[in-house]
Amino acid sequence: MFRTIKNSIPNTIACHNLISGAIACVMAFHYNETIAGLSGYEWAFICIGAAAIFDFCDGASARLLHAYSDLGKELDSLADLVSFGVAPAMLLYNILLVWSQSWWIPYVSLIIPVMGALRLAKFNLDDSQSTTFKGLPIPANAIFWIGATAWMQSHAREWMASHLYLGNAIISVAIIAVALMMVTDMRMFSLKLKNFRIGENFERYLLLIAAVLFVGVFGVEGFAYTIILYFI
Repeated sequence: MFRTIKNSIPNTIACHNLISGAIACVMAFHYNETIAGLSGYEWAFICIGAAAIFDFCDGASARLLHAYSDLGKELDSLADLVSFGVAPAMLLYNILLVWSQSWWIPYVSLIIPVMGALRLAKFNLDDSQSTTFKGLPIPANAIFWIGATAWMQSHAREWMASHLYLGNAIISVAIIAVALMMVTDMRMFSLKLKNFRIGENFERYLLLIAAVLFVGVFGVEGFAYTIILYFI
């Protein structure tokens, strides 16, 4: 019984990841509604952030407990697709419904879960991505769109109203470009810490410090700048 409980812990955490992503999708469709003192999009931010924490804890608990399984690997990918592919796409879809004056622009966001699914499928079949990744990890994609959506909420509506066609082109290119980054073969370092040694984790610590600074100065928008730095 103890072994069964131990082996179920990572999968239980992965299910919390999935539930958080599903709630984020629901909150995205209540974009400008106030719920318990926060806007729907703010709740979506929080739920995607919670999903990212659960995703980290899922892998960490599997390594700590030596509770690896094929079921856990597939469940983790399915949860990630919802939380970091579908949820940010729905968030982006709904903000574009609010301030884009072209009916088709919100639908461009649907390329995000498509490329996310391809990225996860490739990852599951590739044993060479344990210490480095090929392409932008799907959680990083979600974190970028949290920051980008916050920037749009603060700055983009007035600009779009006066630069309609240019704005549509820029946002469409940006969505497609970031989505395609997930399926490139460009090598990117893994964000997972196997130990706490500075020499082996210099880039990770640098990115963490940058994230704190960016968010401290720019607020939620700083997450987008952090992912841009990560890609660079």
